[in-house]
Amino acid sequence: MRAVLIAVTVVLGVCEAGKARVFDNGTEPCATVWTNNSLVLLGSPVTAICVIKDGCPLVSGQTGHIQWRLGNRSLPDSSVRTENGAEVSEVNIRSFNHTKAFLTCSLQASAPMILGGVVIRAGYPPSAPQNLSCQTNLTTPNTLTCHWDNGRQETHLPTQYYLHTWIGDTNESHNYTLQPGVQRYVIPRTDFVLFAEIQIFVRGVNELGEARSDNVTLEPVSAAKFDQPSILRLHSMPKRFGCLSLTWALSPHQKWMKDLFLTLEVRMKPAESSEWTHAPILVGKARPKKAVEQCRLKHGTEYFAQIRVRYQLSPWSEWSGSRSAVTLESAPTGHIDSWMRLTGDHMHKQLDVHLFWKPSKQFRANGRNVSYIVSQHKVAGVRERLCFTSGSFCTFQLPVRVRKLYLTAVNAAGRSSPSVVWIQQPKGPAVILNLKASSLGNSSILVTWESKELSTLTGFVVEWRPLLEEKKHSKLRFETTDRNTTSLIIEGEPYKPYGITVYPQFKHGIGLGQMVHGYSRQKAPSKVPEMRLEKTWQSHVELTWDELPLAEQNGIIDSYHVFYRGKNGSVSVVNAAVDERRVVLKDLSSVYSYEAVLMVSTHGGSKNGSTIYFQIEPFGSNTMLIIVSLSIFGVAILLTMGFKACLSNQKRLKVGLWPAVPDPANSSIKKWSSGSMQNIQSFKDTTEPNLIYLSHLSFNKDDDAWLKNAEDTSDLGESICGSPCTPSFSNSDSVPYATVVFSGPATDPCQLPRPPVYLRSESTRPLLESEECVSPRSFQIFNSGGVEGETCFFDPNAGSVDEEHAEDLWKGFPLLQALVINETENDF
Repeated sequence: MRAVLIAVTVVLGVCEAGKARVFDNGTEPCATVWTNNSLVLLGSPVTAICVIKDGCPLVSGQTGHIQWRLGNRSLPDSSVRTENGAEVSEVNIRSFNHTKAFLTCSLQASAPMILGGVVIRAGYPPSAPQNLSCQTNLTTPNTLTCHWDNGRQETHLPTQYYLHTWIGDTNESHNYTLQPGVQRYVIPRTDFVLFAEIQIFVRGVNELGEARSDNVTLEPVSAAKFDQPSILRLHSMPKRFGCLSLTWALSPHQKWMKDLFLTLEVRMKPAESSEWTHAPILVGKARPKKAVEQCRLKHGTEYFAQIRVRYQLSPWSEWSGSRSAVTLESAPTGHIDSWMRLTGDHMHKQLDVHLFWKPSKQFRANGRNVSYIVSQHKVAGVRERLCFTSGSFCTFQLPVRVRKLYLTAVNAAGRSSPSVVWIQQPKGPAVILNLKASSLGNSSILVTWESKELSTLTGFVVEWRPLLEEKKHSKLRFETTDRNTTSLIIEGEPYKPYGITVYPQFKHGIGLGQMVHGYSRQKAPSKVPEMRLEKTWQSHVELTWDELPLAEQNGIIDSYHVFYRGKNGSVSVVNAAVDERRVVLKDLSSVYSYEAVLMVSTHGGSKNGSTIYFQIEPFGSNTMLIIVSLSIFGVAILLTMGFKACLSNQKRLKVGLWPAVPDPANSSIKKWSSGSMQNIQSFKDTTEPNLIYLSHLSFNKDDDAWLKNAEDTSDLGESICGSPCTPSFSNSDSVPYATVVFSGPATDPCQLPRPPVYLRSESTRPLLESEECVSPRSFQIFNSGGVEGETCFFDPNAGSVDEEHAEDLWKGFPLLQALVINETENDF
């Protein structure tokens, strides 16, 4: 059996020409649509039946089939059967996904007609309300306000919500009907008791069912949120370092609750801190106007304090206003971190010292006003004060021999133990590699680096300072890291350049640092330098510009681009090196005018400069000047080269134009004869050691020419004396002559020289034909009679010598003997 069927009478009509005609003759309809439920869960199946009575006038004489429609959508054809003379059509919808739809049964004939229909609705039952909470307001008026959530699922059906309360002590209950969509309700003070438990829940109801939230049981006073309390007094405690005493009170509207034990929470921060960094301190069973002590605070430090209260598990009140106090001071404790920059004057043996410091993590100032003393050891252990300041740096001079300093913190209660500062000049190998500084947000710079692996490396020192500040030393900051840390985040203003240097730290000193410029944020430059025309050629132009001031860069300049336009209106671009700041535009035409623009770029943006205009002249004044200068210079070079060539060929020209007279004294020795060597050796043995002086006389290689002009070769003196002047020698290539080796030059023509030595020479220099024969100087000789006389050996007019004196004559002229021997022993 089917579930209970609901019969729904519908208006019947005939669809004619696209319009529905209604038939209502006051009689019982002849078609009925039945369904199992007109309100179903969304997505559940639906079954419907259409029953057409026998003899129904709407279908009488009509031929067609029954069709079902859900809204505007046709459903698959269903089977039709006959029961008790009536036609029955059934349709099954597996999942009804509409919140509301009209299901109809129609006759599909020549004129479609709707026989019957039914409205079906779908939705969900209400879900249980969630997150029910209530809070009591203790100020006027006293109320109890509850909040909840109706649930995430929409019912798609009208749903009514109710709030129910029940007070256990009085057995009193209340029901509150809620407006649609409302998820908050305020219970008046008359419907609850502050110190009596109350149960509260929310219920939702619609046509598909109902649901209720979990019960909330509470004491209204425990759900009260107190007003903002106030701090009456905050002060230091005598002889108790690091402790403060605090007294407080509730608001005037809640003073009547002064006997309750409340929970108090206190939070404190140092005056120099911008945030409440310390965790709040919880104080249980606190009562108003009862003092609360806060200890373990820094000595001599100003603190701000705030409080808030609650009762049991009630919500916390708002934080109170701030009060401040200073703890008792004590002498500073802990180590002071320091960093030093040195510049030396070796001429005067003085060091300019810039010393910077900051408190370490273990340092405690223990006072509000802290100053610092920099000193050095002197004679008898007395320290000389170099600097006394409340700042964090100091500048002074020291002798080169000083090796360490002492840094001491001082306040009103005393001074700290001195921290030793060693004076160390950076030195050693380059260890820092790939140092980089990149932007990290609006006010942070990420510094990264690498280092070589050295066993003596203990850590790194990172130093940074603004480059645009007038007093750069006062803004210098530093940070020390261990050897395994190779990155650091530092703070910096946007668009401002910072000089960042990383130094390696060794066991016995500081190494050489590496520097880089960094920006926390970059943007386009503020200005662009002006371009200028530096040089021009026939088709080339050189453009240059100055470096942009650091204050106007707003970032690290990474490129220069020059855009220029000329021929055909096309735009070309040339990139310039950042460090050169110049470009050369090539292949330009003198027919067109050109315009150029410089663009400067950083990592944060680019900016264009003003436009310059220029044109190439075919032969400008500069070009002509260059051409003329080059021409003059080339002519001068040619003349100089020609003059040098003339000088280098002077001797050759002189020989060609004016043949040189050979100088026998400057002839070279070709060969030493054995007889000559004997004469030299005998000469050395019989005379005092002196320089060997040479004179030259040689023969031509052509022996025939000599023999032709000398009738008697035995009489060599006559041949030599007469041969140069004879015409037969005028066409010869050279005039023979010999080399005469003697102990010294003849200072007196009439003085008898020492026995000379004669050698043949290889020289073949010719004698001038046009020159007259000049006889050599005469020598003093002794005749056979022993009378000293003067005669010319080479004079052709000299008298002949008879045979009986010939042997003595040969002995008196060793030169002739050498020539005879050479002619005999060597073949010329």
